[in-house]
Amino acid sequence: MRILHTMLRVGDLDRAIRFYTEVLDLKLISRKDYPEGKFTLAFLGFAQRDNGVQGPGAEIELTYNWGVERYELGSAYGHIAVEVDDAYEACARVKARGGKVTREAGPMKHGTTVIAFVEDPDGYKIEFIQRKAA
Repeated sequence: MRILHTMLRVGDLDRAIRFYTEVLDLKLISRKDYPEGKFTLAFLGFAQRDNGVQGPGAEIELTYNWGVERYELGSAYGHIAVEVDDAYEACARVKARGGKVTREAGPMKHGTTVIAFVEDPDGYKIEFIQRKAA
């Protein structure tokens, strides 16, 4: 078994796609409307799919339910974690592209791993975890 994707419900699909592609550099892999169900699905990832088959990396599925502009995130959701080469540089890039950094890069509490948090337009948190030197 392996994780294929994480689904997030978004209030503005185009805005969410812009954030994940232009601020975090994910690639839009597919986008499909389901008129009978009144929803649209968009899949994004860091790797492209081969022949339409989901590749080795996990993806994010953005679900837009037509006419729903906002969701309550609840208290159970945590975050998505992304490994980065340099968390400080990744935060600077997010800010330069108009993104929101909610926790600047630095060592985690009670540890040495360098982390940071950013927030997407719908309020979902994304953690940057700096790759440890070999």
